[in-house]
Amino acid sequence: MWDFCAIMEIGSCIKAPNGSGPTSYVTRASCLNGQFVPTQNRISKASSYVTLPNKLCTCKATLKETNNSVEAVEKVKVQPSETELSSLTAISPLDGRYWNKVKDLSRYLSEYGLIYYRTLVEIKWLLKLSQIPEVVEVPKFSNEAEAKLQGLIDGFNEADAIQVKNIEKITNHDVKAVEYFLKTKCQEDPEIAKVLEFFHFGCTSEDINNLAHGLMLKEAVNYVILPIMDDLINAIYSMAEANAHVSMLSRTHGQPASPTTLGKEMIIFAERLSRERRDISQVEIFGKFAGAVGNYNAHVAAYPDVIWPHVAEQFVNSLGLSFNPHVTQIESHDYMAKLFHSFIRFNNILLDFDRDIWGYISVGYFKQVTKAGEIGSSTMPHKVNPIDFENSEGNLGIGNAVFDHLSMKLPISRWQRDLTDSTVLRNIGVGLGYSLLAYKSALVGIGKLQVNEVALNKDLDNAWEVLAEPIQTVMRRYGVEEPYEKLKELTRGKAVNKESITEFINRLEIPVEAKTELLKLTPHNYVGVAAQLVKDACIKRHE
Repeated sequence: MWDFCAIMEIGSCIKAPNGSGPTSYVTRASCLNGQFVPTQNRISKASSYVTLPNKLCTCKATLKETNNSVEAVEKVKVQPSETELSSLTAISPLDGRYWNKVKDLSRYLSEYGLIYYRTLVEIKWLLKLSQIPEVVEVPKFSNEAEAKLQGLIDGFNEADAIQVKNIEKITNHDVKAVEYFLKTKCQEDPEIAKVLEFFHFGCTSEDINNLAHGLMLKEAVNYVILPIMDDLINAIYSMAEANAHVSMLSRTHGQPASPTTLGKEMIIFAERLSRERRDISQVEIFGKFAGAVGNYNAHVAAYPDVIWPHVAEQFVNSLGLSFNPHVTQIESHDYMAKLFHSFIRFNNILLDFDRDIWGYISVGYFKQVTKAGEIGSSTMPHKVNPIDFENSEGNLGIGNAVFDHLSMKLPISRWQRDLTDSTVLRNIGVGLGYSLLAYKSALVGIGKLQVNEVALNKDLDNAWEVLAEPIQTVMRRYGVEEPYEKLKELTRGKAVNKESITEFINRLEIPVEAKTELLKLTPHNYVGVAAQLVKDACIKRHE
């Protein structure tokens, strides 16, 4: 028996045990861009060496000889490089694999975005104070001073955000770090330097934060989310218009049912999504600016003659937000719950669409346009999988899970405030990010679809039994006894074709005109007003 324990260090060579024992194994640790990839290399000679390729791993391997065999037990500790975050080292796939698809949200919903909007609110509040006559200590700024302050907003960049984070390392308070950052930036300006202590005047951190979060949400939704929603909805409307007259066999409970048109089924989703998109755009985003517990206590103590609720309302409205006058330390987040529930409904409708399209692809109603070089299956070359709709469905589920927690948690806060909302609010971008990813995936999938009318027609040709519905309905009109039962006997569990349907109609004792109209029906044209429903919806949309 012998034991061998080796610690593989950076660029080191580990020698296998000497002696005439059995062929031994050592584990080669390959670390590539922060990823640990273990492979086993058979060492035929005891004097062989293994060299690690880089400095990202420490690998401890213990080898034991047991009954003429060697057991290797790996204990691996991966030590990622302490460089900047990359797509390979990101924990969240939003910041890794899918970064290029969601990066447009970063400027609004990242830590950088939060710092930027906090900076904006702090500066805008100082400018507001300079416009209140009673606050004589902050006189109206000159054009040059106003330009200096506005320039701090317009010129805010990543270096500024890093400076704020460095200050936060000392203060251990993120909002206070913004205040100190602004004082540092303005201390050399002779006019602004006189009123540095009026940065953050009368404010609790949540006065700044709730407005920053409101602006982050408003601008991310308006400038990133709604446009991609519009693209998605427009694409589905286009599908509906283009296929308004393309007949399709319906399936209720998965079984053949009365025919419809492909366009009519698409217009349903387009209309449903449009309603939810409209609701999302109409959610009022509220803000508060009422101090530590919502009563303007400190404001009144300093300037009792100022009507602070009026000032706060003007200020919040000037940022493009609605004013909430009745608050504790925090804005109650009810509007966020409403907004996120609206997203959940939109996402659920799109998820329903994804699953329906997936099913239509499965039965051959759609073909998918292939791209040169793309692989559908690693082992089955013939496959073109509906991966875009599957990706969309999966990410909608994650987005909704986040939105559900946000909407259920955020309106609840102990007494005048607890801090549980603070960490949860940092995940707004997660819910929106997964939703954005899902919308883009669905849009890509739609772009690959080709209607397969051959498959649609084949299913209709094999489903003459669906005409049992109109026949028995006309029989009811003309007083034929037990029409349902007669059609049930004809169709249930039996092969039905054009000939058997024609023969049945010809035997009916109903007016010739009614019989003639029934004989005109086929599974292809028995679609009611499906095409007109599409046309009406599209006309209304363009009004």
